[in-house]
Amino acid sequence: MVNHTMNVLAFFAHPDDETMLAGGTLALLAHTGARIHYLCATRGEGGEIGEPPVCTLDELRDEREREMRCAVETLSGKSLTFLDYVDPRVGPENEMYAYTHDINTLAKSVAEIITQVKADVVLAHGSNGEYGHPSHVLSHQAAREAIARLGESAPNLYSVSASFPDHPKPRLSNRDEPAELILDVTQVMDIKTKAALCHRTQHALFVRRSSASAGRQMSVAEVLVSVESLHRVRPPYKEPDLDTLYERLEPWSIKT
Repeated sequence: MVNHTMNVLAFFAHPDDETMLAGGTLALLAHTGARIHYLCATRGEGGEIGEPPVCTLDELRDEREREMRCAVETLSGKSLTFLDYVDPRVGPENEMYAYTHDINTLAKSVAEIITQVKADVVLAHGSNGEYGHPSHVLSHQAAREAIARLGESAPNLYSVSASFPDHPKPRLSNRDEPAELILDVTQVMDIKTKAALCHRTQHALFVRRSSASAGRQMSVAEVLVSVESLHRVRPPYKEPDLDTLYERLEPWSIKT
């Protein structure tokens, strides 16, 4: 285990993004002793309420905050901050929207949190928003802008769900960001599964597509992937002393 204590900021748009896109990676980092700080732009009040309903639409904001706190605790996170943006409801024909158009204010807030937690590394959405979600794309752009604002003092920025051949869920991969680190997270799948189960309102959403494809009802545990990937967004590579993200995760690396 590397001795240097690494501070990681995991910045995502909605509750559950942290677990579904990078839960295994975050659990592994916590296992090495890294301090993981979570930053969520919204409380996911534009999402689903569950089948059968876990809560009403009016209660969804508070319920999803509780779910996120449960997941962060399960993943051994050190802190959780919400930026208080409102997650827009899904529109006609499943049209999705960004939670703000003011990227400058958003990036400023993200930069302030990066500085506050003394982040060595930031993990965020990819440039394609995984499956094209505008709020994911916006969050990626804001993370890049925040890093740019910090200049030479900026930490390394990585995007999650990077693309690689045989990606287990190609629909969720960022096609323009090739994976530089592919991880076998089997060792922490129990933690990732427990964190996913925290997000009760979203369970039907998690399994809907896979269940339809399989022709049977699948469980949350069955749809979680045991391989995750990262793309380094910010060159050149910066090292906090000799301790790097790659050092932390190399024991679980499939391909570098």
